[in-house]
Amino acid sequence: MTSRDGRWTARVEYAGVGLGEEQFAATPFEQISRWVGEAHARQEEQGDVPEPDALSVATVDDAGPDVRTVLMRFLDPRGPGFVTNLRSTKGLQLRDDPRVAASLTWPSMFRAIRFRGVAELVDRAEVEVYFRQRPWGARISAWASEQSRPVAGRAPLEAAYEQYAERFPDHGRPDDVPVPEDWGAFRVRPDRVEFWAGRVNRLHDRLALTRVGPGDLADAASWELTRLQP
Repeated sequence: MTSRDGRWTARVEYAGVGLGEEQFAATPFEQISRWVGEAHARQEEQGDVPEPDALSVATVDDAGPDVRTVLMRFLDPRGPGFVTNLRSTKGLQLRDDPRVAASLTWPSMFRAIRFRGVAELVDRAEVEVYFRQRPWGARISAWASEQSRPVAGRAPLEAAYEQYAERFPDHGRPDDVPVPEDWGAFRVRPDRVEFWAGRVNRLHDRLALTRVGPGDLADAASWELTRLQP
């Protein structure tokens, strides 16, 4: 909230548990997985992390930086990944310039993980495995939506959905709906990862990992850990 003179008056004390070097996991991937798992557990127990896998993804084009929130659908030692129409705005931007930044943020836990690196296409076989796990309706919408393109109201979108629902009826099988040709996924291959943990008096913990070797996030020797001032 703001006062009448426009100054910000609301203040929340970040009473997080923090993150010390002595608490850091053996590998970056283990630490990422730990925090993601704890966010999911918090949602199940307290319900205040409604989308633990919400991933903000920033791209860049001639107009400048562009950011949106997607869902993290892949996470392994190579990095986090998300699905998209490859002809969407972010798909085209990443094809033209693969530099990317992304972040997982859990405000109720006073935690965030930031990634910087390059985006790589996820192998088609991995995409097909994931696509078959989606609910039937979500598979149909992947066909119905020409993501990021203008549409003259909601009616044409609903009509397209009905058209593809009729074309690919739900028989309860994972192969009821094929993967659209222009639908795929990107993985963020990070060169830098930062763990942010909110602390009281704004003396937050910031532990940053910088790539110093060719290994993935499960290779501790490929990363250098540095504490940053808040």
